[in-house]
Amino acid sequence: MTDAPDPWNDFVRELGVRLLRARAEKRLSQEQVAHAAGLATFTYRKLEKGESNPGTAANPRLRTLVALAEVLGVPLQDLVPAPPEGLAPGR
Repeated sequence: MTDAPDPWNDFVRELGVRLLRARAEKRLSQEQVAHAAGLATFTYRKLEKGESNPGTAANPRLRTLVALAEVLGVPLQDLVPAPPEGLAPGR
């Protein structure tokens, strides 16, 4: 185990910021977005925080991201940040 920071943590935090901004622009509550995307409100809240469990980076399914982009009215590529560089596939 290494003490080096995991670049995926920054990636999912940025995803959460983008979700929050898009939701605020639409003036929707977390509950409204979650319901419209077919998610539990708890799950959506965790995505905005960028985590799945405390200390564990979120890892949403593609289907979830597509549904959220649709609900929020933003292109998927605007919602999802560029992946961290230099990572081995599968990380």
